[in-house]
Formats: sequence, structure tokens, C-alpha cells
Amino acid sequence: MAITVNPNTQVAGLAKILIATEVGPEVLTGSTRLKAGTAQKMVLNMLSTAAMAQLGHVYENLMIDVKPSNQKVSNRIVRILAEASGTSLSAAEHALRQAGHNMRLALVMLKLGLTAQAAKAKVERAKGDLRKALGE
Repeated sequence: MAITVNPNTQVAGLAKILIATEVGPEVLTGSTRLKAGTAQKMVLNMLSTAAMAQLGHVYENLMIDVKPSNQKVSNRIVRILAEASGTSLSAAEHALRQAGHNMRLALVMLKLGLTAQAAKAKVERAKGDLRKALGE
């Protein structure tokens, strides 16, 4: 697979899948970091977003398998859970702790009113499929 803005390059000829965005000439001749770079980044963002959704890491328009790498991300996780479940931040935080910081389990707990153990069993029966576990 190749992502390029020039379909006439050697790599384009070698690719089985070619994504060639047409951006026209750069404002600054010789620069490849402006329109061309932005177009390629947008294509990569679209592909990675679609892959995350296809792999089941998205619920509605929210990332659901976020790992708490720092305090900012940990706070974001609580806000995502509260929004996805329609509950308060404190309820989301409590469920997240009870679920061992597993967002998927915490969401099932919050939406279905289950314990962590019951939510885990439901997710396991659904083979990790969050929508199936939620009955959606």
C-alpha cells in the first residue's frame, strides 16, 4: 500500500493499493510539508480511525479502550465513561475502579447496572464484543 500525492512515482507503481491525493502544487515550490504532508496525515488519520472502529475500540464516537498513561488521559477516561453511560463523573470513576480500570467492563457495569464480576462474565460471553455485551 502506498500513500502519495504523486501517482507517477516509483512506489505508486509497486503498490497493490494506492491512495493518491491530489493537492496541486505547494505554495512554496520544493516544500513537501505543507499541503502534501497534511493530505497524507489526514489519510493516515482516516485509516487509523477506521481500523480502531473495525477492531471494536470505539463506542458511538468515543474511544473505549484508552489506557491511562498519565493523569490527563485518566481524567479523559472518566469523562468518556460518564458521557457514554449517561452517568456522573463520580459514578464513572467508581465503576472504573471496580472494573480494575477496564473501560469496557466499566461501561457495561454502568449501562446495565451490573457488578464488575457480572459485567466481566457478560463481556466474556460476548467474546469481547461491547455492543453484543450491551445487547445493542
